[in-house]
Amino acid sequence: MASRGGPRATGTDGSDFQHRERVASHYQMSVTLKSEIKKLIYTHVCIWLLLMAQMCVGHLKLLPHDQVAMPYQWEYPYLLSILPSLLGLLSFPRNNISYLVLSMISTGLFSMAPLIYGAMEMFPMAQQLYRHGKAYRFIFGFSAVSVMYLVVVVAAQVHGWQLYYSKKLLDSWFTSTQEKKKK
Repeated sequence: MASRGGPRATGTDGSDFQHRERVASHYQMSVTLKSEIKKLIYTHVCIWLLLMAQMCVGHLKLLPHDQVAMPYQWEYPYLLSILPSLLGLLSFPRNNISYLVLSMISTGLFSMAPLIYGAMEMFPMAQQLYRHGKAYRFIFGFSAVSVMYLVVVVAAQVHGWQLYYSKKLLDSWFTSTQEKKKK
């Protein structure tokens, strides 16, 4: 090509290196998707910590029960939802497909399933609240069923996007793996 102050190769002006400066699209996508998944995992950790704090305050009776209600049954298995997030984070440094697949499967089992169960468990109480205006459990003056339904909706979206981006990341990793096998 061209050297500093030295002669140029014949037939080139020294600008034909640009195509080698680009990063392959699946590597760009991998970095972007990892970043998005990390943001979702950190959001999930915040939700998890809030639920954990509610459980600790409820069980240790740090505040009266009219301030913070006892946890619903679905919250206990949801505590295991931190494991898929950790598996997802462990899969990133070396693009470990196995950990990412385990993370996706366990997200369905430990995250989405308790959320679905929670929506069904709280439905009669939500129905009673909105039909008759009666709430028996409270979290800092708000109806516990309303607050927890909000948590369920946000958590379901976080986990849904996490699964979507994980699937796209998995596809990206498979693309790079297939290209390496072709070479």
